[in-house]
Amino acid sequence: MSASDDVLATDLAHVFHSWSAQDKVNPMVIDSAEGSWLTAADGKRYLDFSSQLVFTNIGHGHPKVVEAIANQAAKLCTLAPAHASQAKSGAARRVAEIAPGDLDSVFFTNGGAEATEHAVRMARQFTGRNKILSRYRSYHGATSTAITITGDERRFPNDLGTMGTVHFFGPFLYRSVFDSQTEEQECERALKHLEQTIVMEGPSTIAAVMLESIPGTAGIMVPPAGYLAGVRALCDTYGLVLILDEVMAGFGRAGSWLALDHFDVVPDLMTFAKGVTSGYVPLGGVAISKKIRDFFGERPYPGGLTYSGHPLACAAAVATIDVMREEGIVEQAAALGTDVFGPGLAKIAENHPSVGEVRGIGAFWALDLVSDPQTKAPITPEALAATVGAAKQAGLMPFSSGNRIHVVPACNISPEDARTGLDILDSALTAADDAIG
Repeated sequence: MSASDDVLATDLAHVFHSWSAQDKVNPMVIDSAEGSWLTAADGKRYLDFSSQLVFTNIGHGHPKVVEAIANQAAKLCTLAPAHASQAKSGAARRVAEIAPGDLDSVFFTNGGAEATEHAVRMARQFTGRNKILSRYRSYHGATSTAITITGDERRFPNDLGTMGTVHFFGPFLYRSVFDSQTEEQECERALKHLEQTIVMEGPSTIAAVMLESIPGTAGIMVPPAGYLAGVRALCDTYGLVLILDEVMAGFGRAGSWLALDHFDVVPDLMTFAKGVTSGYVPLGGVAISKKIRDFFGERPYPGGLTYSGHPLACAAAVATIDVMREEGIVEQAAALGTDVFGPGLAKIAENHPSVGEVRGIGAFWALDLVSDPQTKAPITPEALAATVGAAKQAGLMPFSSGNRIHVVPACNISPEDARTGLDILDSALTAADDAIG
């Protein structure tokens, strides 16, 4: 038995895989990674168009971040959250510098789901109310509160209907539930629908509205101009907390430091994770506005985590943010969107009837695949699997979700590698076209 066979056999014997039927998993054994490339145990290289779970925003193995983690481990490897450290204070300061408005306090978590849990807890404590409004076609994490707030089908097996969450429709012109013909109509009608939901649910019972600034695994639907500002205005009118989720779309992914930077809006709470450390060490958090921070000025916040502000994770965040600044990685992501992915994916859409729509920004794109271009019926799971398989066979590691393939490589992938990935995807989509009757 080869070393890779032993790894796989041991994995299948002892690892319980998430979101999977355990008897059907067949994970690829990855040996190493560098930049935008993965090397499997059999030596085959793959261009990583997934950033794993959309978190290696600066690519794999950046030497400055690896060095910072090693140096921190040698100096202070772990620390209880009650203590201060240079790594934790430095990471918090950098997040506060990036966050808009007066979101100057940071509560650190281990990842995005816990960030959702604590942002919701803060909003409920602050308002004395329980309900959270969130949109259909969203994802906020897999812990109990976060999965209930989630607005896609991953919620169904886990939702007991007891967590005080109400869902509403957000803007999505390609699959509009409002019969809109333009982005302006979609924005206006979606905001009217949200206000009706607030009124019918009772503003005095609602703690917060929680939204992904740009929904990620639910479809990368960039909101129309004015929508997030309109939600902010509704929250102000009815006295609700606005929570924006930047877990996937933040830290360069959308061609800006935060996705919300495109929309001129300041939330009361902002969740983050993933790209803040490029996934090298797990870290998430909540950036907190002054009014909510001051609410807990004289009363204890009823929550905490053993590893909140872990030195290794915070050192990774400091180094990642510094690298992004030094190397202009946010600007690179923006240029990839305008110069490579935007025009390249538009051309692919012209060539393939299975591509119903291409949408995105920066290094954050989705191809909405259909089995019927007229009805927009989603592609079948079998056809999607064939397309993903063809891409992998050609050396591309894609990201698929629902009926879509997402183009979400490192924010600093070279234009040459990006075009190579698009060429492979172009060829692989023949499998999706073949499924159209």
